[in-house]
Amino acid sequence: MSEPEPLTFTPEPERVLLILPSWVGDVVMATPFIRVFFERFCDAQITLVMHRHMFSLLEGSPWVAHCEFWPPRDSSTASRRARRAFVRSLRQERFDLAVMLPNSLRSAWLSFRSGARRRVGFDRDARGLLLTDRIAVPNKMPKGARHPAGGAFEPMPLVDYFAHLAERLGCRHPGDEVALYTTTEDDQSISAILHTAGYSQERPLVVICPGANFGASKCWPPERFAAVADNLVETHDALVAISPGPGEEPLAQAIAGAMSAPSLLLDKPCITLGELKSLIARSHLLLGNDTGPRHFARAFDRHRVTVFGPTEPRWTDTSHDKETIVRVDVPCGPCQQKVCPLERQVCMEDVTVAMVTAACERELAAALG
Repeated sequence: MSEPEPLTFTPEPERVLLILPSWVGDVVMATPFIRVFFERFCDAQITLVMHRHMFSLLEGSPWVAHCEFWPPRDSSTASRRARRAFVRSLRQERFDLAVMLPNSLRSAWLSFRSGARRRVGFDRDARGLLLTDRIAVPNKMPKGARHPAGGAFEPMPLVDYFAHLAERLGCRHPGDEVALYTTTEDDQSISAILHTAGYSQERPLVVICPGANFGASKCWPPERFAAVADNLVETHDALVAISPGPGEEPLAQAIAGAMSAPSLLLDKPCITLGELKSLIARSHLLLGNDTGPRHFARAFDRHRVTVFGPTEPRWTDTSHDKETIVRVDVPCGPCQQKVCPLERQVCMEDVTVAMVTAACERELAAALG
């Protein structure tokens, strides 16, 4: 069966709305799409819609000249007013084209409410009636079939999923080279933090990102992170920087508290996503769970070791060869559950300190040359 022809636009759009994903990792994996999208519509003014905290993630890039931020979703009167004002401001822009990367009904509803003349997105999650151009989902399972790790959808790399949409829009194939940028301000902030910690560039810098917004089931036990970190300090005199996200401070504190060696605990306050980019860009190794910062290392071509539990690796696969994924095959997984319903979470508990330490040794040796 031949591939559908790319969409045509006559005249070419002059004002374009692009709605970005909600998760940090998904935004990073969307950057190949964003790059070719800006090439394809290079004569248009492109406005990005994102959550406010994502701005520092994309800050420094050539894509953030025009941004709008989702208003709060609570039920307060102020929030309701903010949401109405948000829609009014979008309608005033008179967009010729709205493109949504999220699969959500909410993003399609916003595109519809914005008054955009053309509205393009994947035809799924009961939102087809809100779209003018419905793009068939490339990985949809046959009717009635279910995949244990994807439900109605066969797992496929998110970069390929977005690439399918890019080609339907007439873009060149974006590939899977994700891209992030740092700012001078964030670089200087991290340099100051490392200087205060007494860091010398002769020492390896190992960053640990121990959390996962997805849910508790993604998190490897803190005492095991601590054991691996102690091994790296003892063997390589590494500086271990532990960087939690907001709400993940207890995990980071538990790791630092369980370590015998000193560490750099970045929890008071947590560093921003922009500063985290700068930190990982300077690192020799990133160790963490299957979570957003993992993709920062991909963007800056840094070595990384990722502990996988309940999630399906194919969703986030790229061609990067500087990563070791540590996981065990279990009969119940990958289940994509946010909280394990079993008495013992075997997919995480069976990942041993020895397994992760060996992976870190290999990646760190490669990083140090």
